[in-house]
Amino acid sequence: MNPEEPKNNVSSLEEAKKRKQTWRRIVKSKWFIPGLYLALVAVLLGTAWFLRDNETATTTVKPSEDTILPVEKSPTSEQMIYPIAKDSEASKTTDFYQENATNQQKESALVKYANTYWPHLGFDFARKDKKSFNVVAVMDGKVVKVDKNPILGELVEIQHANGLVSVYISLDDVKVQVGQNVQQGDVLAKAGQNQFEQEQGNHLHFEIRKDDQAVNPSQYLKTE
Repeated sequence: MNPEEPKNNVSSLEEAKKRKQTWRRIVKSKWFIPGLYLALVAVLLGTAWFLRDNETATTTVKPSEDTILPVEKSPTSEQMIYPIAKDSEASKTTDFYQENATNQQKESALVKYANTYWPHLGFDFARKDKKSFNVVAVMDGKVVKVDKNPILGELVEIQHANGLVSVYISLDDVKVQVGQNVQQGDVLAKAGQNQFEQEQGNHLHFEIRKDDQAVNPSQYLKTE
């Protein structure tokens, strides 16, 4: 038997007793229980956060590139139709005056009245044979004005939900009244004559106004 073995065994027993006494002191310490509790809480919270993040990652579904999301329609998305009946056989004869147009286009969009040239602030429609035709509402709205002007003739104004006002001038046989709700395509009147554009004969002068200012109708009217 090796003479060193008994000594080694005694040393091992003494070290074990020392470790046991150390643990007893730690357990008896007033900070042991609170510290252990905090450690357990930290482990539990860490596990919960891990599980939650993992669940979110697995359940989140990203839309594919082919997914078509619904688009809400704006109340202003309805397009205006031309203010002439489809069977009217009328066409546009005079355009809206634009400062950035060519000289020729500017000249053709001027109206001579009382020895003065006036910029044309809308579209004119007429038939080649100069006969009258039905004038229709370009969009749903409410009639806010019906009047008879000595120069412009009979006229109708309609307020629309998008804030625009459509104006129909040089009318005859007006069929609507103030306060009446009209739908797109409803007949408002027939094309007539006025003093301002006397040479045009039977025709419709049509304007769109935004904030009381005439704007180019081409940006609102549906292309025929």
